[in-house]
Amino acid sequence: MKAAVMYQKGELPQYVDFPEPIAQNDNEVLVSVKAVAIKHFDKGRANGKHYSSDAPGEGGSVIGGDGVCLLEDGTRVYGMGVSGMLAGKATIHKDRIVKLPNGLDDAAAAALPNAVIGAAMGLRFKADIQPGDVVLINGATGFTGRVAVQIAKHYGAKKVIVTGRNQQSLNDLLTLGADEIVSVLQDDEQFKAQLTAIHAQTPVDIVVDYLWGHTAEMILACLKGDGSFTNRIRYVSVGSMTGDLIQLSAANLRSVNLQLTGSGLGAWSKQQVGLLFKEILPEMFALAAEGKLKVETINVKMEDIAELWNLDVPDGRRLVVTI
Repeated sequence: MKAAVMYQKGELPQYVDFPEPIAQNDNEVLVSVKAVAIKHFDKGRANGKHYSSDAPGEGGSVIGGDGVCLLEDGTRVYGMGVSGMLAGKATIHKDRIVKLPNGLDDAAAAALPNAVIGAAMGLRFKADIQPGDVVLINGATGFTGRVAVQIAKHYGAKKVIVTGRNQQSLNDLLTLGADEIVSVLQDDEQFKAQLTAIHAQTPVDIVVDYLWGHTAEMILACLKGDGSFTNRIRYVSVGSMTGDLIQLSAANLRSVNLQLTGSGLGAWSKQQVGLLFKEILPEMFALAAEGKLKVETINVKMEDIAELWNLDVPDGRRLVVTI
């Protein structure tokens, strides 16, 4: 079969002939792959920069962790791979499969799950989002941030505030449910003044942070209390696009009712991951099929994987390889 194979960390994947995988136990099933999204997560694991990375196997490893595929009986499903997914055939976990609605195309179905995981898991299980909450999404102009805006509103957020660099993308978020935009291209004092004014008028209940780094330091400074009673703020770190480390004042933790947590592999319970496949993903696939959850993709072919691996995908779209 043809596959996209990584031979050494940091190199480009290659489009080559590769042995077809074999199901190793009763919880694995061989499938035909239809579409696979290329995500920062996949690139980080392949390059060895993500904390869950493994070294490429001897003879190379097929890249891609999940995708849209066909079961032997022709049923179209989303599945998480045991073997690498960016290939003609793959093995997937039987207990990590979601049947896809007819109204959802392969590319959108492949693109959506990683963003849902990066948004809904934090909002539901780490932030415990409630109807009427005010949500701040730091770094919302990417694909996952755009999905997070829509999911926050679906879960009942009263107000969604978004930050980002690209002004056009920020403006686009207003059409997807965002209520207020804050540019990180302002100088620090302007950024903090705008955010402090928003927080004073409509106190932020939840922060979902895809950037971390300096913007996280500024946001936490804006949330710091003055000794008065404060609302409960749940700050959820999901990504670290602008830096892995921050300086955190102890006064931030003592002066406000602040819960600081993360959402990612290793941070969820088995029960929560089970709910992802039983409830969350089916609901989000249905919303997308009905046009109530909007995503944009750029569809490409697997044979071009080496040229496309480092492609800069603009405007909150997701690169999807169709097979």
